[in-house]
Amino acid sequence: MSTRLSIICIWFCFIILLVLGVVMVASTGLSAPPVNGVEQDYLGKQCIFALLGLGVALAASKVDYHRLRPWVWWIWGTCALLLLCCYMPVIGKTINGESRWINLGITFQPSELAKICLMVALADWYTTYREMAGTFMKGFVLPGVIFGLPLMLILFEKDMGTAAALAMSGFCLMYVAGTRTWVLALAILVGALALYMMATGSANRMERIDAWVDPQAFSQGAGRQQWISILAFARGGATGVGLGDGIEKYGNLPFAHTDFIFAEIGEEWGFVGTVTVLLLFTVMTVAGVVLALQTHDTFGRLLATGLVCTIFWPAALNMMVVTSILPNSGLPLPFISYGGTNLVFTIAAIGLLTSIQRYTPEERENYWPKRRQGDRKLT
Repeated sequence: MSTRLSIICIWFCFIILLVLGVVMVASTGLSAPPVNGVEQDYLGKQCIFALLGLGVALAASKVDYHRLRPWVWWIWGTCALLLLCCYMPVIGKTINGESRWINLGITFQPSELAKICLMVALADWYTTYREMAGTFMKGFVLPGVIFGLPLMLILFEKDMGTAAALAMSGFCLMYVAGTRTWVLALAILVGALALYMMATGSANRMERIDAWVDPQAFSQGAGRQQWISILAFARGGATGVGLGDGIEKYGNLPFAHTDFIFAEIGEEWGFVGTVTVLLLFTVMTVAGVVLALQTHDTFGRLLATGLVCTIFWPAALNMMVVTSILPNSGLPLPFISYGGTNLVFTIAAIGLLTSIQRYTPEERENYWPKRRQGDRKLT
């Protein structure tokens, strides 16, 4: 598969998912409860967000991605500053007990921007120090600090779902860059232990875990969303009850237009609909991986890897949460769930992937980091 065919596949899958998302927001948004007593035009807003995201993606696709490198520290610093703003009393905004948002005239989630910013920063670092990718200091510790500080800010916003998805994306990029496998494995174990300690140290999170183990027993409490989503999938059967005819969205399934929209796809489109969504994300991911593998320069290959992962992991975790494979973590389904910041920046990632395909050098670089070089005593 050529890079051109790869990007065509990515855009094809993305457009279908985006259209499906608009259709499902139209179906579920009408039943969503008012915000502060005011009815919301979810469909209209989603269309505006989608058009804005497409505009950003088209603009990004026209700009050579190499131009990001001279600005990488400004990009990283802006990302960290915006994440810090979530903790400021006037600017930061807490919704449903989570401090993910800031209000600067418009309300948005800095963590969504951070996904792209951190992938750019990591790709630039490993391109600059590619001969030392296998060393402990410059191949793991220093890039770990660059990546880990914003990640911790996201985690302490009580946004464990985004933090987990972003961590896995970063680890994938670091693995491709040449970081030692045993170091990454140890970091994953430490991260898993930290998440476990955070979960067991919070009564609310422990209740979510208990509800995940036995959603029926907690069907009127912490397990309500996952229990109702199971009923929605069961009611949808093979072909679904029909677009707009789902009943679980009418007050039974909280956040049916956002985090749990996949359950409504299962109810209204059935097994056929859910498998179609799964296949579209799978084809998009495979095409993205092929694009990354065939990108000729180190920065482009690493950036493409990171961007693909920032789409794949949130999608995978969302679908696993909605189907009760994982505990509830509050992640939107990319391109489909209602939401401005997530939709705009996820579409922007498609634009950057297009830029990588368009502006990658014709000649492949002679050097690519290999793990055996990690044995060299470099600092």
